[in-house]
Amino acid sequence: MTIVFIFFFFTSLISIPTTISQSQTCNGISISYTYNSGFQIPPAAATAADQPYNFQSTLTLTNAGSNRLNSWRVFVGFQHREVLVSATNAVLVDGASFPVNVTGGAVFSGFPVTDLKTAVETAGDFNQMQARIQLVGTQFGVAPPNVSLPVNMYLVNDGFLCSAPSSTVNNETRVCCEKDPNATPVNEEEEEKFEGRGEGDVVIMYDVLSSQETEYMAQVTMSNHNQLSRLDYWRLSWEWMRDEFIYSMRGAYPSIVDVNTCIFGRQGEFYKGLDFSKALNCERRPTIVDLPLDKTNDTELGLVPFCCRNGSLLPPLMDLSKSVSAFTMRVFKMPPDLNRTQLVPPQNWRINGTMSPDYQCGQPLRVSPTRLPNPSGLAADSTAVASWQVVCNMTRTKANPPKCCVSFSTFFNKSVVPCSTCACGCNTANTCSTNAPALLLPSEALLVPFENRTSKMVEFAKDNDQVLPDPLPCADNCGVSINWHLLSDFTGGWTARMTIFNWGETSFADWFAAVELDKAMAGFENVFSFNGSRLTDSNNTVFLHGLPGLNFLVAETNGRNPKKDPRVPGSQQSVISFTKKNIPGLNVNRGDGFPTKVYFNGLECSLPSVLPITSHGPGTTITFVSLLFTHVLLLFIHNLF
Repeated sequence: MTIVFIFFFFTSLISIPTTISQSQTCNGISISYTYNSGFQIPPAAATAADQPYNFQSTLTLTNAGSNRLNSWRVFVGFQHREVLVSATNAVLVDGASFPVNVTGGAVFSGFPVTDLKTAVETAGDFNQMQARIQLVGTQFGVAPPNVSLPVNMYLVNDGFLCSAPSSTVNNETRVCCEKDPNATPVNEEEEEKFEGRGEGDVVIMYDVLSSQETEYMAQVTMSNHNQLSRLDYWRLSWEWMRDEFIYSMRGAYPSIVDVNTCIFGRQGEFYKGLDFSKALNCERRPTIVDLPLDKTNDTELGLVPFCCRNGSLLPPLMDLSKSVSAFTMRVFKMPPDLNRTQLVPPQNWRINGTMSPDYQCGQPLRVSPTRLPNPSGLAADSTAVASWQVVCNMTRTKANPPKCCVSFSTFFNKSVVPCSTCACGCNTANTCSTNAPALLLPSEALLVPFENRTSKMVEFAKDNDQVLPDPLPCADNCGVSINWHLLSDFTGGWTARMTIFNWGETSFADWFAAVELDKAMAGFENVFSFNGSRLTDSNNTVFLHGLPGLNFLVAETNGRNPKKDPRVPGSQQSVISFTKKNIPGLNVNRGDGFPTKVYFNGLECSLPSVLPITSHGPGTTITFVSLLFTHVLLLFIHNLF
């Protein structure tokens, strides 16, 4: 017995200094990745490179520096097509849920412990100085006894410089991240407590307004900071990590009212006297939707500033007050978090909307408590008990096709260059060609749906000696199309007419568009039927939206005689004028008068691959007829709508 005691005593003396000495070699944040074990898993692959293997590894962060590391975030550069199945004591910063493909790397943040304290303030307590993340997943092509290690690792937190990964020793690699001496200094007192507030396309604040032992009141505020994006009918979701549930809400509502999980789960066992028939949602990942405008002053559901917008978040340039949406909720907690100060925000946030950009949200970061207007109306702000910030940015991937497209036309060319074939995706079941280029159109064809254009396209092609492909090209399949027409070009300036068509079943309130003109924007003068202005902090973009009372783009409707007339798109149009003064070399007719990018409601539209910069037929006659038709078409649309 004595020998065993002495053995363990000396073992502890050896192991503890070994850990300390390793950390002391790095006067900052030490990051290590250790491959623990792995084995082959089914199915059997035809090649060694495609054979899957289980891997189990440990990622360790140790604070050996002189400053606390708040809201730590670390990048791990996986390199063998890893699929991560689980990670203890951490979550993925991009909000992804397990299992997740982490090919190319992943960024982890701490949960539930987000901060790493120093050795000085903890007397060397590694439980508070260190984070250990156990990783389990699948990787390909690295058969044991070979080990799978990351190609690189580094801290994502600002103000650090990290070394290159060390050579592999005992299936382990390390990096050391130390303070960058050239980084902008921060207030040490503020740094000890909170992260600095970040910037993004959409910023979400999670503010705890009041806190009790078993429950707290939270306010969620979403702010749109991008001048060229918006959300319509937004849907917000997150993941509760500690079995919390929503008891009541104001300003928004769960998309599904479901309390079965509480009644038959831990919540029902703990809160035996609670009336769960009045609770709202017990899902681990609830989805929250906005309330309609008529609930704004509802005494039970409304009366929250910036609530009840029917899910709209407009760009701040259009209306700053409508770029914010907010709601409050009463959240019940579960053991062991039963005290006023134990507050854990939900993780893995997601936000999206109808015909809106896709967003990727980071994990919540603890920031300084938000100052809120005093509910009593006094000229003194109140402070939130605790605040977290979630930053969401738009993602642009080729996997998401556009939802709008652009056609081009000019006063000197009788052909309209239509939206591209399958500009917004294609239904391959249709008997049409997905590869054939779109056929040139006569101007009147823009007023009818694609399925009613066939005879006009075929006749126009024959009249202009164009070869008809068999089968004919597929439609653009876009819910919104925009025609940019070069209306005039003269010595001192030029004009364009922009027409927006809504081919969908959804009307757009407070629509907006943006047009980039790389060479001609310097001569922008006026917009006659829209609100138009230069985009802030841009020298090539004009921002357009409807005038008061005319800012509603209606959905497609039946023709005057539904039995024989095609459906009619909702439309809005305006003429835009430009000058040529002080713009040397500007050639409007040869392409400078056409946009290089067009956005509708924050979504980038598909542009044609060719420009209508050559005329067809007798030039003088075509020019006169085109100008005449342009004005007739303008009057027709105006009278029709």
